[in-house]
Amino acid sequence: MLTTFTLLLAAGAGCRLALSLALSRYSDRSLELPQALAIILIVLACLPAWASPLALPVPLAFVLGAVLPDLLTRRTGA
Repeated sequence: MLTTFTLLLAAGAGCRLALSLALSRYSDRSLELPQALAIILIVLACLPAWASPLALPVPLAFVLGAVLPDLLTRRTGA
């Protein structure tokens, strides 16, 4: 059995992949987040609701699945 964390991680990665494919197919663009923004999103997802300055109604696992490719790969500007 897969845990909820694993399923949410896969759902986040799947949404990221689908959005990336749609952007590249229809407008020849790629989906990239700066690493600083990816880290900020992860930190906001980790904070408890009472300490968060912004409401981020997305679980940590989903955010990790969506921004992990930006943290693992380094893209160079062309």
